[in-house]
Amino acid sequence: MARTEKKKDVVIVGLGWTGSIAGIELAAEGLEIVALERGRDQNTVPEFKYPNQIDELKYGVRLKNMQHPSQQTVTVRRRDSEVALPYRSMGSFLPANGVGGAGTHWNGLLWRPQPEEIQLRSYVKAKWGESIIPEGMNLMDYPVTYDELEPFFTRFDHVAGISGKAGNLKGKIQEGGNPFEGWRSEDYPMPPLPRTYDSTKFEAACKAMGYHPFPAPAGVASTAYVNPYGMQMAPCNFCGFCERFGCYQYSKSSPQTAILDALKRKPNFTYRTHAEVLRVEIAADGKTATGVTYFDAINQEEVFQPADLVILSAYQLNNVHLLLVSGIGKPYDPATNEGVTGKNYAYQMNGGVTMFFKDANFNPFIGHGSNGICIDDFSVNQNDFGKLGFIGGAYWRSGTFNGQPIRSMSLPSGTPTWGGKWKEAIKEYYGRSMSIGSHGSHMSYRANHLDLDPTYKDPHGRPLMRMTFNWQENDLKMNQYMKLKAAEVGRAMKPDLMQLGFKDIGAQYDVRPYQTTHNTGGHIMSDSPLEGVVNRYCQAWDKHNVFVMGAGNFVQNTQYNPTGMVGGLAYWTVNAIRTLYLRNPRPLV
Repeated sequence: MARTEKKKDVVIVGLGWTGSIAGIELAAEGLEIVALERGRDQNTVPEFKYPNQIDELKYGVRLKNMQHPSQQTVTVRRRDSEVALPYRSMGSFLPANGVGGAGTHWNGLLWRPQPEEIQLRSYVKAKWGESIIPEGMNLMDYPVTYDELEPFFTRFDHVAGISGKAGNLKGKIQEGGNPFEGWRSEDYPMPPLPRTYDSTKFEAACKAMGYHPFPAPAGVASTAYVNPYGMQMAPCNFCGFCERFGCYQYSKSSPQTAILDALKRKPNFTYRTHAEVLRVEIAADGKTATGVTYFDAINQEEVFQPADLVILSAYQLNNVHLLLVSGIGKPYDPATNEGVTGKNYAYQMNGGVTMFFKDANFNPFIGHGSNGICIDDFSVNQNDFGKLGFIGGAYWRSGTFNGQPIRSMSLPSGTPTWGGKWKEAIKEYYGRSMSIGSHGSHMSYRANHLDLDPTYKDPHGRPLMRMTFNWQENDLKMNQYMKLKAAEVGRAMKPDLMQLGFKDIGAQYDVRPYQTTHNTGGHIMSDSPLEGVVNRYCQAWDKHNVFVMGAGNFVQNTQYNPTGMVGGLAYWTVNAIRTLYLRNPRPLV
């Protein structure tokens, strides 16, 4: 028999970016709120204090900040005809575990989608006709526009504290920014950060070829900054320990740096760690949720937390799993293309080139996670899909972003992985390589989906979630095109040696090597309950007091890192809760 806690107005599942946003915005309404976090508490001090946090073996290799498969995992297969097997060793993607979520260990790149990506099906239909959409591609529009979301993107820019250079201010193109981005009502809160040698070489080559380079939008402070919640950021020192690490000097945008200390001061907000939510409990009439049941790992017991409003803000995979085991939304069936929960799972496309210069010294220990110069000349709104034969686009970036010696030892292909020859190669090439990385969109397909596994169960007796996923021809074609075009820029830089395949993917999805933690879809937004799990306000179609946040709302993945869209949608959602739902709880249609 589960122990029952005192009822709250709001229960929040997961305390990363979206959970923190929901908490601080709804606490301002005077609501009694409790957040439940499966992992440990994490603060800049003492958890990330210097020099403890820059232990690359503990955090970069052994993944101290990440979810362990013994806590939560999925089973994986490439197609419906295969038997799925458990993901037992972290590789392809690295969900977080603890307060702050993936916002703790990310690199800090914060983009907005292009307006064309928000209405992608309509954009394709208007320019080329629906006949170019491949069979089996679930290409969709969001039920909200870029113009509607722009104020909320801007709000998140200011809360997170972003450094960059606007390229489109109120429709006017700005020199030095991204000319292909959607319009902005304001410039970035902070100017761009200084540049490293590799990024300046890339910038010069791009300009010479007629491209339009600009500084990467960075969730890393370039100067001292105070955000709208009164949280302070300090300028980055380019230590190179962003990816997989918490920031020890308050420079990287994260829930810890931007929100949590302000949120914890609210007398009507509390949070509990080591509290793994097992399911959302549903009322007898099936129309609303009554709260959630979680497992208290400290006291080793199940606990029921009643609440009037349930907000799911865990990682995308965890959100979808909770929806499936709780019976929220009809499970998706790829055979009929009916149902919604688990539909439109998508990922990200990566590729690029690496160049070696025998007479250069790039000082690879100097950088930060979102360092670099980008171009968007091969982005969604610049590509001729009809001519190229694929739907999608990618941005390119070059810059030193990982100063970790164990994980950042770029050596030519064919170099032995140990021994004397390996040491000789390190002596010759360490500090002499740079890369151009492409980061591209990924479409959604009937074949790629999430459901409950019929065989494997987690420690609580719930079915594991099953991931059915493989690369499709459209996306492989786009990635190959990007790689070949990037090679042209690489050759123009006249390296001594160049090889294709920076963070490259194979022809078949391989779960073992790390690729990206940009899992999206599964509880997508839609205009109709027949098409998605949540409506335009991220409210569950069939349980009006359940709101679901995060990248699971994406109808297909954009060409950019998802955090900017995730944060913008979070502010859009809490605004709807505050201004529309609280005064009259109901379906917001």
